[in-house]
Amino acid sequence: MPRVSQEQARINRQRVAEVAAALFRERGLHGIGVVDIMAAAGLTHGGFYGQFANKDALAAEAFDAALTEDRGAMDTLVANYLSLGHVRTPGKGCPLAALANDVSRELSGSLVRDRFTQGVERLASTIAGLMPKASKERRRQRSLATMSTLVGAVVLARAVNDEALAQELLEAAQASVAS
Repeated sequence: MPRVSQEQARINRQRVAEVAAALFRERGLHGIGVVDIMAAAGLTHGGFYGQFANKDALAAEAFDAALTEDRGAMDTLVANYLSLGHVRTPGKGCPLAALANDVSRELSGSLVRDRFTQGVERLASTIAGLMPKASKERRRQRSLATMSTLVGAVVLARAVNDEALAQELLEAAQASVAS
């Protein structure tokens, strides 16, 4: 069997990370195995360990892939985040809302928890950069509160079995961050 070129290996690794990012958000960190991720990426299981040290290393890279999606202006970010579309498609949405519960069970200092923490910092920084001018401390405080409201609303809207209540949660969060 011929060896894969370095360029093809890079493309394969990126594909696996992107597929894993969606599957982890849909099913949770422990709801999908390496074999299924590789199959979904159109690759054999045997190639996994040539690219990643373990599943945690893949999960960390998948976080990066998921967080690189363009966010746009503040009103666009909020509208997209607090939408039923985002609630209904966790595989395409924010990994913070999709995986907060899973990551909270990881050991402190784990690669996945470290990467999640970096993701929280990155989203907070993005939100702070989109806010009206104020002191750095005030923008940081408001960005953390906004991010907490956004993530919390989506987590709750996904958990309830009443679509009207889910919509109400999203609208309340939208009103809260708009003020």
